[in-house]
Amino acid sequence: MRCARQRPGGRQRRDPVRRGQGVIHPTALVDPGARLGDGVQVGPYAIIGADVEIGDGCRIGPHVVITGPTRLGRDNVVHAHATLGNDPQDKKFAGERTELVVGDGNTFFEFTTISRGTGDGGGATRIGNHNWIMAYVHIAHDCIVGDHCILANNATLAGHAELGDWAILGGFAGIHQFCKIGAHAFVGMGSLVNADVPPFVMVADKYAAPRGINSEGLKRRGFDATRIAAIKRAYRALYLSGKPLAEVREQLATGADESQDVRLMLDFIEHSARGLLR
Repeated sequence: MRCARQRPGGRQRRDPVRRGQGVIHPTALVDPGARLGDGVQVGPYAIIGADVEIGDGCRIGPHVVITGPTRLGRDNVVHAHATLGNDPQDKKFAGERTELVVGDGNTFFEFTTISRGTGDGGGATRIGNHNWIMAYVHIAHDCIVGDHCILANNATLAGHAELGDWAILGGFAGIHQFCKIGAHAFVGMGSLVNADVPPFVMVADKYAAPRGINSEGLKRRGFDATRIAAIKRAYRALYLSGKPLAEVREQLATGADESQDVRLMLDFIEHSARGLLR
């Protein structure tokens, strides 16, 4: 994947390799089996393995390692020393074919690590579109991350965890395996989450506890006062009423016909496998 030209005096000069409008640095190692779209830029000392597909317009920084099977969509940015598509950190993994699938427009900052899936866990780790993944984040095998999520520095998802659209994890937040974080939820800095967090809910403290709804985030995303008020009523029923969960579900079902957001919360509760964080 390198071009060599003879310099005066017998020394060779290595020039960047160009693909379409893209540029591959001469020190990068790109496997012949990798497929790179138009306009892809690959920085110094990056390693792109076999069975890796990188979509148009992606920028791969220096010392990045991407191993396959991994598929990246369009316009992703991967900063220095990130590692995408490595083997899952699961002792049951026996080398079966699994993959990492990444959507469009994501940004992965320095030293991010994302593992492929496992054979008995669905076979794939999936990252959606337009996510902001900050430095030292780890996303383990078989995780599912929606769209427009923010994971601050050192946030960690254990295996099989799921993040809904627009979810935010503060720095050093830790999500236990198989836990689900609902859409628009907010997990505070350093919080350790070992149960499901419903949509719109904000949790905080070392062992995460409910602390209201993510109202500021909802306002920024265009939720009007009526929608936010319905979400607050559902939160109060779930966390402040002291009622058993069965009664809360009946109460939410009454309001679900008039509020798509309450319906989202109710659906999340009904499909929670680990139980709710309450």
